[in-house]
Amino acid sequence: MAVGTTTAPADAPPARRRRWPVRRADLLVVAGYLALAVLLTTGQWGRPDRLFHQAGDQVLFEWMLARAARSVVEAENPLYSRALNAPDGVNLMANTSVLGLGVPLTPVTLLFGSQAAFLTAVVCCLAGTATAWYALLRRRLVDSRVAAAVGGLCCGFAPGMVAQAGAHLHMAAQFLVPVILALVFRPAPDRVWRSGVLLGLTVTYQVFLGEEVLVFVALAAGVFVLAYALADRAAARRLAPAMLARIGIGAAVAVVLLAYPLWFQFFGPGHYRGMPFHAYGYQLDAASFTASARQTVLGDDYLPGLLSPNPTEENSFFGPGLLVLAVVVTGWLWRRPLVQALAVCGVLFALLSLGEQIRLDGAPTGIPGPYRLVSGLPLLDLAVPARLSLVCVPVLGILLALSLDRVRSLRPAADAGPAAGVPVRLLWAGAVAAALLPLTPTPIRTVPAWPVPPYVAEGGWRAAVPAGRTVVPVPPVTGAGLSPAMFWSARTGLAFDAPGGYFIGPRSADDPAARWGAPDRPTSVLLRRVAETGEVPVVTDADRRQAVEDLRHWRAAVVVQGGLHRGDPVRRTVDQLLGPGREIGGAWVWDVRPLVG
Repeated sequence: MAVGTTTAPADAPPARRRRWPVRRADLLVVAGYLALAVLLTTGQWGRPDRLFHQAGDQVLFEWMLARAARSVVEAENPLYSRALNAPDGVNLMANTSVLGLGVPLTPVTLLFGSQAAFLTAVVCCLAGTATAWYALLRRRLVDSRVAAAVGGLCCGFAPGMVAQAGAHLHMAAQFLVPVILALVFRPAPDRVWRSGVLLGLTVTYQVFLGEEVLVFVALAAGVFVLAYALADRAAARRLAPAMLARIGIGAAVAVVLLAYPLWFQFFGPGHYRGMPFHAYGYQLDAASFTASARQTVLGDDYLPGLLSPNPTEENSFFGPGLLVLAVVVTGWLWRRPLVQALAVCGVLFALLSLGEQIRLDGAPTGIPGPYRLVSGLPLLDLAVPARLSLVCVPVLGILLALSLDRVRSLRPAADAGPAAGVPVRLLWAGAVAAALLPLTPTPIRTVPAWPVPPYVAEGGWRAAVPAGRTVVPVPPVTGAGLSPAMFWSARTGLAFDAPGGYFIGPRSADDPAARWGAPDRPTSVLLRRVAETGEVPVVTDADRRQAVEDLRHWRAAVVVQGGLHRGDPVRRTVDQLLGPGREIGGAWVWDVRPLVG
C-alpha cells in the first residue's frame, strides 16, 4: 500500500521492481553498519570486569542467552527453568527470553561465554536493523543507494536504538520489522499464499525476539493503513484485498505455531498478571524530542536524566535539526500519500509516548496526554509508553531517504547550465549532515562489575553441593536489583541452581499479580538492608532460626559471598546467622548442610 516505486504516479498500478542485485557498494554499506556497531560496544570486548551502565538488564539478558544455549544442548524446555528462583523456577516465556537470539547464538555462548554472546547480539541488533531498513528502502522506496544508506543508518543507530541496545535486546532486535512490513505492504497482488505464510513465520519469530516490538509494529501499521487509505482511496481499494488475504493467512499460521507458547506465557507455571510498575513512571518529557541523548557527541548526563525515565528509555532525543528537517520534508513531499501516512503515524506515536499527563522540562503541565485514552486496552496496558516513540525512528529515517532521493532526481531547467542542480543537492546534503552529526552515537557507557569468584567460576563449590541442592549467593534475593545469583549463573553457563534473580513473576502461588523477582524472605531482606546501609544489626536467636528456615526453603548447600561494596558488614552479619565462614577461592563460604539437614 505504501511501497510502490518512487517514480510512478500515485494512482498508477504498482510496478514490480526489478530484482535488486547485491553489489560491492551494498556490502560496503553493511560493513559500515557492522563497524559502527562494534565501535559502540568497545567498552566491553575483552573486559569481563565491565558491564553496560544498566548492569542489571545486561545480566538478565546474559542469563537468558546462556539458558537458551543450555536448552539447545540439553534438549530442555526453553520456556521454563528451575536454574533460577529455586525451588519455584521462572516462566521464561513470560519474561524477555529472546530465544530468537539465544538459540542461533548458541555456538558463541558455548565457545566464548555469555558476555561475548550478549555483545554479539547487540552488534547484530544494531547493524541488522540498519541493514534490513537499508534493503527495504533500496528495493521498494528509493533509487539512490546513498539515500537508502542514510535512512538505514538513522533507523538502526538513532539515539533510542543505541539506548535500548545497551540493556534491552528485546527492544533493539528490530531487524525483522522491515521484513514484516515488506510482506504486509507488498505492492504486487500475486503470491498471496506464499507471502502470507512467510508473514506468519516472520511474526512467529519476532515473538521470540520481542513481543512488545511486534505490538508496536501492528499498531503503527494499522495507523499507517488508515492514514494512507484516507490519502489515496483508489490505491487502498485496489491493494486492500491482497493485503487482507496475506494478513489472514499470516495470522492463521502464527496462531497455530504460537498457540502453546502463548498459553504457557499467560497460563503456565510462574505466569503473572499486569506489570510490576506503573506506566505513568515510564513516559517521556515533551522537551526530550529536541534534546541531545547521553550516548551522543553532544550529550550529557544532566538534561536527559530530567527528560526520560532512565538512561535506557531515551527513545526520542532527535535534536531540533532533525525535527525541523522532517517538517520541511513533509511539507515538500506532502502530495505523496506515503508521506502523509508517515507524518500521521510519527506525530501520533510521539504524542502517545508522553503518557497520561504531559510533562515539559521536567515539570507536569496539567495537560492530559492522549495515552490515557488507550492505556487500558489489552496489550497496551503491558507496554511502556516511553517506547512508543521508537515508531518515530523509522518514520524519520524513511523521510530522510525520500528527501535525499528526491533531491538526487532533480533536473536543471532547460535554459540553465548542467551544474544548476548541484547547489541544491549540496545544500540539502549539508542540511541533512547538520541534523545528523549531533546525533552521532558514542560508545555505550560501562560500569565496573565484581568478577565471579574463582570458587564459583572454577567449580570449587561442586564438592559441597549434591544434586537437588543450591548455591545461595549473598545477598540471596534482590528483586529488581543486580542479582549476583543471575550474574554468576550466566557466566558459568548455568552450572548451578540458585534462589532469587531479576525477572518478573507472581507475588505468590495464590496471587498472580506481577512483581520483580521472587517474593522476599526475612533473611534476604535483612542481608540486603546490610548491603545497602553497611550497618551490622543485632542478630537474635529468632533471626538464626529464620535463616535456617529460609535456607531450607531454598534447598541450600552452601552460602557464598563474593565482592560487595559493603562486604565486611555483610560477612559479619552472615557469621552471626550461620557461624564463621571460610575464605575459599576469593569468596567467603558457609557450608550450611549441617544446619539444614
